[in-house]
This record gives sequence, structure tokens and C-alpha cells, in this order.
Amino acid sequence: MSDFLKIEGLKVNYGGIEAVKGIDIDVPEGKIVTLIGANGAGKSTTLKSIAGLVKPREGKITFMGEDITGKNPTDIVAKHITLVPEGRRIFPDLTVKENLKIGAYLRKDKLDSDFEYVYSLFPRLKEREWQAGGTLSGGEQQMLAVGRALMSRPKVIMMDEPSLGLAPLVVQSIFEIIREINKEGITVLLIEQNANMALQTADFAYVLETGVITKVGTGAELLADESIKEAYLGKSK
Repeated sequence: MSDFLKIEGLKVNYGGIEAVKGIDIDVPEGKIVTLIGANGAGKSTTLKSIAGLVKPREGKITFMGEDITGKNPTDIVAKHITLVPEGRRIFPDLTVKENLKIGAYLRKDKLDSDFEYVYSLFPRLKEREWQAGGTLSGGEQQMLAVGRALMSRPKVIMMDEPSLGLAPLVVQSIFEIIREINKEGITVLLIEQNANMALQTADFAYVLETGVITKVGTGAELLADESIKEAYLGKSK
């Protein structure tokens, strides 16, 4: 498919447990790619491996032809790959603007245009610019987590369960923003428990089950797959 972001033969252990068992994933530039699967399938571990938060036991991760396997998280962010973690992980005692500024911690240039870009995507954050992050609603905190990631000017943004715990209307809004970010040329690698929304949004999709990839296809192909409907979309044949 491409040599933009590529995972080959990735194996990751947690203690004595092999969480990821030799997977291959291609993430083409400018596309949305989703990983779906049950809890414990190895999805988050895969993203953390790319982000440098977990060291692989075997395999190779390359970005634009460069081997980034096992590099530390700061090096990965410097390559313009950023992670929006599960559970938001914002700083509750810092203001919205201070949280956003942390996303640009490696940058030395002016941030004014980046603040404006984030506020154009999330007007609610502009309204609450000087509020403490911990006073925001769950949906607003998710917006803040995405905005913080965008402050690093990523080429790849990885999102781990962005809709988790959010009301349906907020989920719809988050996915509209994901599409908008992608239209700006940012590649998206997405883990999402709402498989229906993920597959509707993604260009390409992988199904991960107990550390192994069991299906690969376009979002539309997997959305139409009867076994996927039965396992992940709450529909039987």
C-alpha cells in the first residue's frame, strides 16, 4: 500500500503475555485507518508501540522510510506523530490554553495561528479558554485532548477510543472533526469501540483479535462483511 507509516512483524509482550503477535499494518499518507476488535485484542498496545510508550519485542516500525522502532516518545513527537490517549489525560488543574500549550512543548515558533486553528475546530474551547480543564464536560475534555495533539502540527494523529463514554450527539461531532482534520492532510490512525462509526469513517480497516490481525479491507468492505456485522455491529445474518 505505502511506505508512509508501516508496521512489520510487530510483537509486544506484557510480562509473560504476548499482547501483539507479529502483526503487519500499512497506514497510507493522508488516509484514515482504523483498528477494531474486542478489549484486550492488542489495539492500544499497537498505538503505544508506535508512540514509543511500549518497546516491541520483535518487529519493525518505519515512518517515511526511517526506522522508529523503540524510539522514545519525545523523538516520536518530534517526527510529527502524536497520540490522543484513551481517557483524554488532560491536566485538570491547568486552563484550556495551558493544556493546549503543552501539546506544543517541542516547538520554538509562535503558536498564535495554531491556537486559532484549534479554536476554529472547537469553538467551545475558545469560550472556555481560561477555565480549568477539569471543569469541562467529557466531550469538551476530548476536544481539548485532540486540540492539544494538533498543537504539535502532526503528520499522523493516533486516537485511542475518542468516543468512549460520550453522548451520541457528541460522538457524531467528534467524528466530524476527525474527518475535518483528515481533510487538512493529517493521517489518522484510529482505535474505536464504536465499530460502525469507525468503519463508516475509515478508508482502511484492520480487525485485531487476541493480538492477531484476522481481517483487512476498506472500511466499506468490512462494514458489509456479515461476520463483522455479527461480531462488532450487533447484527446477525
